[in-house]
Amino acid sequence: MSDALLLLPDFLLIVSGFLVCRHTPLGRSVWDGVERLVYYLLFPVLLFHSIVRSPLAFGETLPLVTAGLGVVGTGIAMSYALKAVPGVDPVAHASGAQVAFRFNSYVALALADKLAGPAGVTWTAMLVAVCVPLCNFGAVYPLARQGGHRFWREVVRNPLILSTLAGLTANVLGLHVPEPVAPALQRMGQAALALGLMTVGAGLQLGGLWAAPRLAATLLGIRHVVLPLVALGLIALLRVPAAQQPVVVAFAAMPTASSAYVLALRMGGNGPYVAGLVTVSTLLGMASIPLWLAAWRHLA
Repeated sequence: MSDALLLLPDFLLIVSGFLVCRHTPLGRSVWDGVERLVYYLLFPVLLFHSIVRSPLAFGETLPLVTAGLGVVGTGIAMSYALKAVPGVDPVAHASGAQVAFRFNSYVALALADKLAGPAGVTWTAMLVAVCVPLCNFGAVYPLARQGGHRFWREVVRNPLILSTLAGLTANVLGLHVPEPVAPALQRMGQAALALGLMTVGAGLQLGGLWAAPRLAATLLGIRHVVLPLVALGLIALLRVPAAQQPVVVAFAAMPTASSAYVLALRMGGNGPYVAGLVTVSTLLGMASIPLWLAAWRHLA
């Protein structure tokens, strides 16, 4: 129950964004600017700061990182394969495929501290650092192909990929954010979390899911059923240390990234469809995370 309650603030922020956009003078025109601010500045700052301040001991956590990449890679392969299914709407697929393998890194970092303390936060930061570029490559490719964009042009312009690579480079080189600047970056990151979730609510149209309901159910099934099962198999196959196992399981069961909606909108995809997927994924995550952690404990 406590694991489920950890996700409740995220869902409440989505609801508040929906209510503010629909029932106050702060309507759609206001939130268009907020979306751009979050996507191009606040989210990248949060990713960079969370990676650069966490020690990344790759040599000691190779099984953990391999398991994380295996989970994300499975999600990408399965979601891409759905395009070949007869009757799948190409725009809905290009927009929503990312929901199957992207993850909410902010919730992951918060839950890691509860599961494994400071070490858990470090392990999750490593998963974020390694998997975010892969997730964003996987998310950009179908949208770029469907919308007629140049893939590599979109990649080198993607602020989430650039900020993650910058954070990794700074971390490997041993660079640190100066103390007067670090608190400012931390506050910008906190704003990214709140505003990012509220933008999802502001763009929420659950009716958008009806554009492709079977595809939505399949993508959410991959995200919340298949990937946690894959994680349980990988931690056994790769012999992930016992202390790191719950971090991998929770990572695999995370709700999808709230920025999925912003990416779809910015690249000409079906924003309302992705907004519905993100909201339902957040609800499912509240139930699936404690269930999958319980399953892991039972198997362990």
